[in-house]
Amino acid sequence: MAEVTKAYPINLSIDYPDKKMNRITTFFRLLTAIPIFIIFILITGGMIAAGGFVFIPTVLMLLFLQKYPRWWFDWDLALTKFGTRVWAYLALLRDEYPSTDDERLYHIEIPYPKAEEELHRWLPLIKWLLAIPHYIVLFLLSIVAQVMVVIAWFAILFTGRYPKALFDFVVGVFRWSLRMVAYSFLLATDRYPPFRLSA
Repeated sequence: MAEVTKAYPINLSIDYPDKKMNRITTFFRLLTAIPIFIIFILITGGMIAAGGFVFIPTVLMLLFLQKYPRWWFDWDLALTKFGTRVWAYLALLRDEYPSTDDERLYHIEIPYPKAEEELHRWLPLIKWLLAIPHYIVLFLLSIVAQVMVVIAWFAILFTGRYPKALFDFVVGVFRWSLRMVAYSFLLATDRYPPFRLSA
């Protein structure tokens, strides 16, 4: 009998807009996103310290004490959720301005790991290296996703709707990226991320 594959523990879904989208804010999206993007950059420190994540201290804590402090994980999770809302707004996935704390339309699942039982002590040293195939695929998928967002921009301007197939593809790229980040930098799981866009 075939063994049932366990679902990957990290997941992302974004509610599809069920009403006509705002054509004006869509047209000026790059301008309207500037204030929240500045806040995001200030919080993350740009590219300093692994994009704002408590990365190196977590690696050291896992390596020497095999512990992952809950508040470090909570900070990384909150930052990941906020960043997802900002990038999703830029990708036109939702009209609502990105909130710093309201998560109703965005569903991100990253369970807190039990470090002693679920995380290997030495693996955090090489996870970023093991994820290189994902970086390559995600680089290519991101280019395609950017093209899809431009097509969606025109579609929203003319029809008021984000084509569902394009929406699902862009969300799939976000999902894949989240899984790679959760594995490599949040260190939330030792399970290697799947090569797929679907949940």
